[in-house]
Amino acid sequence: MSNTDITIHVNGQPITVAAADADMSLAEFLHERLDLTGTKVCCGIGVCRACTVGIRNGGDSLMEKTLACTTTVSAIVNQHIYTVESIAQGTTLSPLQKSFLESFAFQCGYCTPGFLMAATAMLDHLKHNRMGADELEATIQTWVGGNLCRCTGYVKYLEAIRKVARAQIDGGA
Repeated sequence: MSNTDITIHVNGQPITVAAADADMSLAEFLHERLDLTGTKVCCGIGVCRACTVGIRNGGDSLMEKTLACTTTVSAIVNQHIYTVESIAQGTTLSPLQKSFLESFAFQCGYCTPGFLMAATAMLDHLKHNRMGADELEATIQTWVGGNLCRCTGYVKYLEAIRKVARAQIDGGA
């Protein structure tokens, strides 16, 4: 890495990253430098996906899911990163967060941010790529099927995601 500071955008704010921090994992940078602790690190090798964050290459691009524990800060220069702290609007929860609460879609909650961010990216894609209800289950599995929950809360997570996605497909969100 060069000795030059770099810029990334986190939750809508430009952030200057010191050259010395450029090779930190994104998860470590979020925790240690920005005090954004919602992104969780569990396995540290990208298998559990608790560290999932959203990333956009530009303001209008679709959100993709990214593993913050295996992505270095230098790999995301000038990109837009969204953490779980970004999905509520002030104190108003997003429809997905509300659905997680209403469905009791977590037990210990450690993996919840990863599920929320993967599902948020999925919902962003659904806004721009209409699909039929018959494709929904496969789409949900594609986006969050690899996220692990040690408490085995999958049924409730999928129920909460399905509820919001169906409303969006039907034009209600």
